[in-house]
Amino acid sequence: MKVLMCNKFLFEDGGPERYILELSRMLEKEGNQVFYFAMQHPKNIKTPYSKYFVCRVSLTDPAKVNWLDKMKISLKIIYSTEAKKNMERLVSEQKPDIAHLHNIYHQISPSILPVLHQKGIPVVMSLHDYKLVCPNYKLMTQGEVCEKCNSSKYYQAVLHKCVKNSFSASLLNCMEMYIHKFLKLYEKNVDLFISPSLFMREKLSEFGFDKSKIAYLPPWIKEIKLAPSYSSEDYFLYFGRINREKGLETLIRAMERIKEGKLLVVGQGEEAEKLQRYVIENEIDNVKFLGFTQRKKLDELIRGSRFVVLPSEWYENSPSTVYESFALGKPVIGSRIGGIPELIEDGINGLLFEPKNVDELAEKIKYLYHHPLLAEKMGIAAREKVEEKYSEEEYYQKLLGLYDSLIKNGGEKNV
Repeated sequence: MKVLMCNKFLFEDGGPERYILELSRMLEKEGNQVFYFAMQHPKNIKTPYSKYFVCRVSLTDPAKVNWLDKMKISLKIIYSTEAKKNMERLVSEQKPDIAHLHNIYHQISPSILPVLHQKGIPVVMSLHDYKLVCPNYKLMTQGEVCEKCNSSKYYQAVLHKCVKNSFSASLLNCMEMYIHKFLKLYEKNVDLFISPSLFMREKLSEFGFDKSKIAYLPPWIKEIKLAPSYSSEDYFLYFGRINREKGLETLIRAMERIKEGKLLVVGQGEEAEKLQRYVIENEIDNVKFLGFTQRKKLDELIRGSRFVVLPSEWYENSPSTVYESFALGKPVIGSRIGGIPELIEDGINGLLFEPKNVDELAEKIKYLYHHPLLAEKMGIAAREKVEEKYSEEEYYQKLLGLYDSLIKNGGEKNV
């Protein structure tokens, strides 16, 4: 099978890109041919298909861009004629059996979708965030969960400056959403959306997407190949982005109430400096920031921990933190929000608490810290769940089934 993989980046920029590269390796290992469509970037993996890639679009330094270039970038974000032409050439020359899309927003745009549809190529799109229904991807604004854009009220993003706290950026994303919605670019041209959580599937349905075109397919966990550890040292762990929506402030305030054990924080993000300063100023000596950590070292830290904490305050989709912790034999204390409760069975393989509830989180941490045998038992249950439901073999067979069904039925699939 010839699979066209589309994403704006083709290097490990974050979780979606890590997933895409691993998925491509899986498909090729099983004898499929994978080729790519992305944006040109010096960090991209080497591939002969880069000749089709669109020119690089940088959205990070608007102050350094003159007004004419800003206008060109804005038009590309909404509809890229370059991406359309390059996709036409790629499809004509490579003749894929199926296209699997990921994050094509902005740098590529949905201009490629009608090309694929008109050529009769089935289109699958994995959902990594809420961009199809929310201009800022997160269904969150000003530190709170937000669904004001439901029923296509995208102007709310402008009123609240939801995108980068910028009126102009919010206006651009609002216009983009209205134009794409009016043209029904995703609804008409994507045959099947893949959601890694039941929560996201339900949320998109609430916002007007056809539920029959959204398949639930949780990810596979490559860490399942690593040996778990059920014993622990005298610490617990947070790892991931240190951004506002991840709830680190709530976790650190909970640590002010806890004198036992130690919290290790692994990761980087926009809130890191502020939180480190808070820890120092308030003499919280049981929290240590480790910054960015290489994967091998991170796995060792997870293995040595008593448990992992995920205090998110937004609609987490299907967080890799939970899967990776489970695979290495560790229970997770997580917020009761988004897709997290689908994974954590309260009292079985972890504990749940209400988002932003500092006192409840502190109590859950103290309880599990003082019951190491229970933590071990939960860790065993967590590993068993991963082995039962999230193996690479099971994922490949389910994905291949979706691919085959779409190809045989000319792009139509009911799920």
